Amino acid sequence: MSIAVVALGSNLGDTSATLDEALVDIRALPLVRSVTASTVISSTAITLTGPDPSKPRYANAVALVDTDLAPSVLLAALNEIESRHGRVRDERWGDRTLDLDIVAYGTVTSDDPRLTLPHPRAHERDFVLDPWLEVAPDAALPGLGPVARIREGLS
Repeated sequence: MSIAVVALGSNLGDTSATLDEALVDIRALPLVRSVTASTVISSTAITLTGPDPSKPRYANAVALVDTDLAPSVLLAALNEIESRHGRVRDERWGDRTLDLDIVAYGTVTSDDPRLTLPHPRAHERDFVLDPWLEVAPDAALPGLGPVARIREGLS
């Protein structure tokens, strides 16, 4: 049993419905015992050049996924869910119907270019840290420490 921390984001289409449907899809994956999701928050789009308030705002949430799926298998399943929801990967950090990122997977660390764990920018993103703290107030980011302390450093 491992707990995967999955960040969900959407800024195209019916973002709230898309996140709800993605959570249903994650719950339906084999070897997933439970999914605990945060409330949805809104955030400014982040682009390669930084925050861009001219872009559609994001709906963001975090889910704790209790699973026996290996991290790489979970990532493949999340990518399939993104595809079913119309995700197109034309532009790095571009607008998207659905973005599902594995932020952390238990205490696993990985430098694999296909799946870096923990997520290399999670500690910089209040739209990841705030919902994560809602569902896991005592959470820790492997290698960086308590999420609450990391979040305080962003203020």
